[in-house]
Amino acid sequence: MFGMMRDEAAGSPAPRPRMSVIGTGYLGATHAAAMAELGFDVVGVDTDPAKVEALSAGRVPFYEPGLEELIARHLATGRLRFTTDLTEAVAVSDIHFVCVGTPQQTGSHAADLRFVESAVAGVARALSHDGVVVGKSTVPVGTAARLRELLGALAPEGVAAELIWNPEFLREGKAVEDTLHPDRVVIGGASPGAASAMREVYAAPIAEGTPFLTVGLETAELVKVSANAFLATKISFINAIAELCTAADADVSTLADAIGLDGRIGRRFLDAGLGFGGGCLPKDIRALMHRAGELGALEVVGLMQQVDEINMAQRQRVVEMALSACGGSVLNARIGVLGAAFKPLTDDVRDSPALNVAAALHLRGAQVTVFDPAAGETAHRTFPTLSFADGIRDALVDAHVVLLLTEWHEFLDADPVALGETVRTRTIIDARNKLDAARWSAAGWTVIGLGTGVTRPVAAPLGVPAVELLV
Repeated sequence: MFGMMRDEAAGSPAPRPRMSVIGTGYLGATHAAAMAELGFDVVGVDTDPAKVEALSAGRVPFYEPGLEELIARHLATGRLRFTTDLTEAVAVSDIHFVCVGTPQQTGSHAADLRFVESAVAGVARALSHDGVVVGKSTVPVGTAARLRELLGALAPEGVAAELIWNPEFLREGKAVEDTLHPDRVVIGGASPGAASAMREVYAAPIAEGTPFLTVGLETAELVKVSANAFLATKISFINAIAELCTAADADVSTLADAIGLDGRIGRRFLDAGLGFGGGCLPKDIRALMHRAGELGALEVVGLMQQVDEINMAQRQRVVEMALSACGGSVLNARIGVLGAAFKPLTDDVRDSPALNVAAALHLRGAQVTVFDPAAGETAHRTFPTLSFADGIRDALVDAHVVLLLTEWHEFLDADPVALGETVRTRTIIDARNKLDAARWSAAGWTVIGLGTGVTRPVAAPLGVPAVELLV
C-alpha cells in the first residue's frame, strides 16, 4: 500500500509514493523541498499565484538559511514543482501533507481552523485513488478526529482515504536541518499500512537513529503544543528569576549556568532576556490555554496564563530600562535598535518582542532607528513609522542609548570601539544577555543586562568622558 507493497510476480519494490504538500508557507515550502531532497517526487500547492510563481522560479518569499538552494536544486532535478491546481496535484500523488497555517482568531485565543479544514476538504473532493492525508499543521486536540470525519464524508465512493497526524517541530533558522534530520518523528492515529508508508517517507532519518513514535491521534495533536508550552514555561521561569536576581544583586546568567548543569533541567532555553515571540510559541500557548479551558483542564489554563504574562512583562521592563538610561524620558532621544526579528536567522517579525519595544519607545517620542540583517523589509512593512538603517553604524549615529534586541552574531561580534565613535553616549541595554560585557566595558561602554546588573566602563578611552548610568 502507498508504495510499500512488493510486486510479488516481479519480486521488485513498487514505486516510491508521490507526494503533494498543501500550503507553501514556511512549513510547507520547507517540507516540500526536504521531501524532494530525500528522493521523493513532490508537488507543492498554494492558492496564492504570486507565491507559486516565486517558488517555481526558485525564489523563497521569506528568509530561511539553506532553503532557497534546496528548492533550486530540486526544481532542476525535476523532483519538485509548484502549482495552484489542487485537483491535478492530488491526482498524481499518494500522500498528501497538509501544511497550512492555523493562526490565532481575531478577538480570541482560539486557533483559526478555516484553512486546515478547507485544505482537507479540497484534498478529499479531489481524490481519484487511495491515499493518506497527513496533517502537519498545529491544531487543538480533537481537531483531527473531526477532520477524519470530514475526509470520510467527502472522499469519492470506492476511494480509501486515511487521515493521520504528523506534527512538525521546526525551529526557524534551522528548519531544513530539522526536517532532514529530526530529533523524533511522531505519527498519530495511523493504521499499519499508513504507518508503514510513513516509515518509508522517513526511512533516511530513521536509519540515522531518529526515534519513530506511533501514538494515538489526540496524543499526536498535543505533542507539538505541549513541547512549545514547556519551552515557553522554561523561558518565563528564568525571566521571573532574573527579576529576583536584580532585586537581590545576583547574576542570572551564572545562576542559569549552575542550575543548567543539573541533568534534569538542562541549560537550553534558560537564557533570561526579552522573552519569546514569533508565529508559534505565543499562538500555541494561547490556543492550548483556550482548548484546555474548553475541556476543563483549568490548571493548564492558569499556568499558561502566568507564562504569557511574564513573557509580555519583559517587553515593558526593557522599555523602562531605556527610559531610566535616558534620565526618565525618551522624548527626542535618539535610540539605536539592533534587531527586529523575533530571533536570529529569520526575517519573521510576527509578535516580535524587538519590534514591540522599538514601537513602544517611538510612541513615547523617541527617535528610533532599527537595523536587522534580514528582517528590515518585513519589519518596515509592519511598522512603517519606524526608521530603518542599512547597517549597524547607521543605526547608532548619535544614539543616546543602544538596545540589543535580537542576538544576531554580527551584533555580538561587532567592534565596540568603532561603534563607540558613532554614538553620543556609550550605553547599551543587552536585552538578550549575550554580549561580552567585559569587552564592551573595556571600550568605554556601560552594559545593562536583564538580571545581570550593570557593567560600567573599566576606563574611558582617551578623549572620551566616562559614561554615567542614569538610574
